[in-house]
Amino acid sequence: MRYVSTRGGAPDRDFEEVLLTGLAEDGGLYVPQSLPQFDKAELAAMARLSYPELAACVLQPFVADAFTPDELRSLVDESYAGFRHPATAPLVQLDHEQWVLELFHGPTLAFKDFALQLLGRLLDAILERRGEKVVIMGATSGDTGSAAIAGCQHCRNVDIFILHPHGRVSDVQRRQMTTLSGPTVHNLAVEGDFDDCQAMVKASFRDQGFLPDGRRLVAVNSINWARIMAQIVYYFYAGLALGAPYRAASYSVPTGNFGDIFAGYLASRMGLPVARLMIATNRNDVLHRALSQGSYARRALHKTLSPSMDISVSSNFERLLFDLYDRDATAVEALMEQFSEGAIELSETALERARALFMSERVDDEATLACIADTWRDCAYLLDPHSAIGYVAARAGARSDANSGPWVTLATAHPAKFPDAVERAGVPTRAGLPAHLADLFERDEHADVLPCDLPAVQRFIAAHLGA
Repeated sequence: MRYVSTRGGAPDRDFEEVLLTGLAEDGGLYVPQSLPQFDKAELAAMARLSYPELAACVLQPFVADAFTPDELRSLVDESYAGFRHPATAPLVQLDHEQWVLELFHGPTLAFKDFALQLLGRLLDAILERRGEKVVIMGATSGDTGSAAIAGCQHCRNVDIFILHPHGRVSDVQRRQMTTLSGPTVHNLAVEGDFDDCQAMVKASFRDQGFLPDGRRLVAVNSINWARIMAQIVYYFYAGLALGAPYRAASYSVPTGNFGDIFAGYLASRMGLPVARLMIATNRNDVLHRALSQGSYARRALHKTLSPSMDISVSSNFERLLFDLYDRDATAVEALMEQFSEGAIELSETALERARALFMSERVDDEATLACIADTWRDCAYLLDPHSAIGYVAARAGARSDANSGPWVTLATAHPAKFPDAVERAGVPTRAGLPAHLADLFERDEHADVLPCDLPAVQRFIAAHLGA
């Protein structure tokens, strides 16, 4: 399989090079030249597979030039062996046609474990046979950092530097990053917001001259194709559990950077029956405005109860634009140039295509807290604030489209990661941390606070390479 840049100015690449490259040299994002297709008979045959078995089946076409089926299956088995639920991604029913897909049973209690546990193993296997060492540089608004470190801290050929906005992630999220230590692990608390961190990462990938010869950056945030690829699997897993290929389900995805829901879009294009995809946003509603108003525009960033969604630029939206504009890389490059100046207006054709599958809702903090309280009262089920946003949006989607059910809300984080929100909702219980994290608040933290200054961050990275 070959991969192409959304902006058309970078060479086509195979999976191995795409994994190592991350962001294309032209500033674009890599996407498959074509997608594998699964027909009804193939989907029906997948229905009884375990999660690791299904993952190996769905992902093999994407990596066939880099890993044999046996090699991939071994890496997949290792990746999900540490998940604490035998179903890996269990479904829980909350109402007649409302389900929650629990994606928080991995080592860091967030959906990003699904991709990053696998990405770390894929990366280290490739580096080992190439005899190379790389630098991972990533930005996080909460969960990506700890999941990236947990997935890559044991890699023998990687130094990892994760930037997070100082004072703008929850205590649990911060400690999950800063208590993971080692000579090749560095947590950088940047005195800015997530968009500042993300901008530094992107700028560093464009110009890697600050690194010594023989080193290059690898991205583990959602601009890396392997992240998107791994997330496709759980849409198939949930859809098959709820009756695919014989009926379609809808999915509500709390999203900021658009990567997780884009994986659902790809699953639908690969043959999984998908009725609707709900873009569930908080007050930082750049994606909701894009779909409802046709204007993709930056606005001031607001701090909310769902910090992993506090994003004003949704990096992976460019991947969808590429399809909405007939895979015309020249058109996408022009659009992103316009967006760099503040805003773009989607064409009527592009908007019509998007609305054929996607819906969107904006959910504020008040509605988020009400959902947490109501769901606990009605179901004795505790949602974290991100998942609550998804559930509010899912119920709205079911009301507005009678033919869209069943609905699956992606529960992207464990409620124990956000105890303050649960307390503010008035729920008379607190979700405890699982046993492997029970002593989290007693562990030593390791982080370096740096100014919001790109040269300072790059100097720190260059001075602390150890792998």
